[in-house]
Amino acid sequence: MGQSLKGEDVVAVMQRLHQQLGLVPKRIQVDNGSEFISKALDRWAYDQHVTLDFSRPGKPTDNPYIESFNGSFRDECLNVHWFLSLTDAQEKIEHWRQEYNGFRPHSSLQNLTPDEVVATATTVELQNA
Repeated sequence: MGQSLKGEDVVAVMQRLHQQLGLVPKRIQVDNGSEFISKALDRWAYDQHVTLDFSRPGKPTDNPYIESFNGSFRDECLNVHWFLSLTDAQEKIEHWRQEYNGFRPHSSLQNLTPDEVVATATTVELQNA
């Protein structure tokens, strides 16, 4: 990906996750960024029966989880590294993402890692299929 996201990019990621996991969320909480108010994402959400829950402009308390994530990302990655190029930034951010999702328990996830939550949800879905 480049330096900006478009609605089509968000749709491509969601489709890739759906192919890999066989799941789509019931609801996605988003802000009012251009990538989230796009016709492409709106169409994908409609086709997949996914509710896009938009936060109110200027109300970060509508989505405290993303605000917490943004703070962690800023404090633990963006403020810690110098990025020498786009490739360097992608590599350092990917390393942080893997640690954040795979090795760090989150209190909001009952002290599981995000990867553990996905694995559990996938197992439950496969058992119910």
